[in-house]
Amino acid sequence: MEKKPAPPGQMPVEVGEKEAEGIYSNFVLISHSASEFIVDFARVLPGVPKAKVYARIVMTPQHARLLLQALETNINRFEEQFGKIKVHGTTTEEKDNIGFR
Repeated sequence: MEKKPAPPGQMPVEVGEKEAEGIYSNFVLISHSASEFIVDFARVLPGVPKAKVYARIVMTPQHARLLLQALETNINRFEEQFGKIKVHGTTTEEKDNIGFR
């Protein structure tokens, strides 16, 4: 069977079985040097004194900028479809009350 080329602007992507399961992360650490950005995806669990990193992604500053743009585009699409994403602790009222009423 003959392989068809991907449509212009699209790249075929293969996702392995293990990668398709995904990794849950609720904590991200980001650092950088002059030539790269390092993004560590970690998990914080109640009662555990430290977070564990499950994946580290190293990328060029240019790719970090493209990732930021892609996230902004996809967050905007998500919010158009499902409504504004609420992030607790980001409004002045929430910061002043510190969760107490």
